[in-house]
Amino acid sequence: MRVLVDTHILLWAIYRPERISSVMQARLRDRANAVYFSAISIAEIAIKSSLGRADFSFAPDEVSRAARDSAFDELPLTAAHASRLVSLAWHHRDPFDRFLVAQAIEESVRLMTADSVLLAYSDLVELV
Repeated sequence: MRVLVDTHILLWAIYRPERISSVMQARLRDRANAVYFSAISIAEIAIKSSLGRADFSFAPDEVSRAARDSAFDELPLTAAHASRLVSLAWHHRDPFDRFLVAQAIEESVRLMTADSVLLAYSDLVELV
């Protein structure tokens, strides 16, 4: 199975795994599965960090390193992913989430998320 984690799930997997069900944690740890984190998530973390939000203390380089240490593979943003945005309905306004959905559809990978609004996009989206 190929799985792309959204930004929340990436942060939870690294820093708060207890927020993820044991079934989903097992899926993320299963070496038979290819688990990806997106460059888009790192961009989202970088932007939120640069805003100096008191409730957001994550460093993008540390998250990226921790994801790789957890055996997650990076999924870069490609032109095909960006082009997919034109065909997405406006169920969700968050540009980062829209990019993640586009990547999941374009790559035919499951998108693990905690955001139920994303379910409207594809049966590839899976609620954690």
